[in-house]
Amino acid sequence: MRATPHRQGLPSRRLFLGMAAAVPLAAATDLSLGARPAHAADSAYVMGYFTESPNGTGTDYGLHLAVSTDALRWMPLNQNNPVVTPTEGAGGLRDPFILRKQNGAFVVLATDLKGTDWSYVSQYIHVWDSADLRTFTNYRRVKLHDMNTHSWAPEAFWDAGRGQYGIIYSSVNSSGHNVIMVNYTSDFQTVSAPQVFFDPGYDVIDGDLAVGVGGVNYLYFKSSSAQALVGAKSTSLDPGSFTVFSTPAAHGGTEAPILVKSQTSATWWLWGDTYTPNGVFYAWQSTDLAAGTWTALDQRSYTQPVNSKHGTIQPLTTTEYTNLVAKWGAPAWNRIKSYNHPDRYIRHSDYVGRIDAYPFDPYTDSQWKLVPGLADSAGVSFQSVNYPTRYLRHYAYQLRLDVNDGTSAFAQDATFYKTAGLADAGWTSFRSYNYPTRYIRHSDYVLRIDPISTATDQADATFFVGY
Repeated sequence: MRATPHRQGLPSRRLFLGMAAAVPLAAATDLSLGARPAHAADSAYVMGYFTESPNGTGTDYGLHLAVSTDALRWMPLNQNNPVVTPTEGAGGLRDPFILRKQNGAFVVLATDLKGTDWSYVSQYIHVWDSADLRTFTNYRRVKLHDMNTHSWAPEAFWDAGRGQYGIIYSSVNSSGHNVIMVNYTSDFQTVSAPQVFFDPGYDVIDGDLAVGVGGVNYLYFKSSSAQALVGAKSTSLDPGSFTVFSTPAAHGGTEAPILVKSQTSATWWLWGDTYTPNGVFYAWQSTDLAAGTWTALDQRSYTQPVNSKHGTIQPLTTTEYTNLVAKWGAPAWNRIKSYNHPDRYIRHSDYVGRIDAYPFDPYTDSQWKLVPGLADSAGVSFQSVNYPTRYLRHYAYQLRLDVNDGTSAFAQDATFYKTAGLADAGWTSFRSYNYPTRYIRHSDYVLRIDPISTATDQADATFFVGY
């Protein structure tokens, strides 16, 4: 959720849960994950989110899904279109959350709101059941309270002591500021009366839990006064038992924390969503939740799904990952990130090739089909998604988006060979077909082909091909 004065800094949220499941692990599992149908060799994750772009061309208030093998670089599914959309209430969602239930199946929760009409009040949340995130069944809205206020950013966790799930969400209490509430349920259809789960005495939204990590439960939330992500902890899951302990993490105004545990190491990641200017995700890393401190990750390390807002991340098995890609399909396009300006992506603007800072509209200016090279199929050509008759080609050494005129000269100018990244072999550089001593690089954010000699040149000529 983007916090605004109109809704008293209401939530953008997520909750990492006590994952549960039907199939035993092949190796010991961190208690924060609980039993789940994944094995030690699995490294796959799913993200749920909705989308907003600066001018609205990429805005959609349905449930979107992306997958990853490292929980850092994400591949949107279904061409970044929604996989399911609410049909009741406001007819849209924000702040989706995916929970794996005790039986290994999933439940999806979301805020009942379409767009940014913060005056819209709903005591309900959207709920779907899903066996596999390929089909969504039993859609309903569940009422959480009778107060004349919202139910923002729902998340859920398994409370083993109660033998029930807790649904936490943000709402305004009797003192007039946002707190995190909780209702308990066995079936996500009927719920107990609401209780205050966490109220430190000031405005808080977007609760996200890691349960049972070394005998401690961790709750991360947005402090509206600090405009930052802050942690609280408790040795129980009882309402009112959490106390603040961590150092705030923020990159500008930051909300919607997501706690993610690596399936293959001791690493934890904390994701946050900035609501200004347009919902950019940032990530931090730690190997010790008890310390309450986080190290910011270089943006080279991670890439959010295009236009994604207020996400949720859950572990998957390798089989589940494969099945999701088979069902929803990988993107038919790529986005290409700059190595030394990792907040910027290759795009065309007024038919000029350049790198610009994400996000921007039309966002499709940064989507490319890397097709077999027009002059040599061993190379690649950059076909524009939103101008499919046009390709990136060099002209007087500068890159521009031109219509393919069918000539051999055009084909040669528009063909490049992918090579190991000149600044990082794990990335990619692009060598010109007809000027083989020259590579695509940016200079003052404009793309051109140049000979490469210095370390700066190498960094300018290195890119990551992702989504």
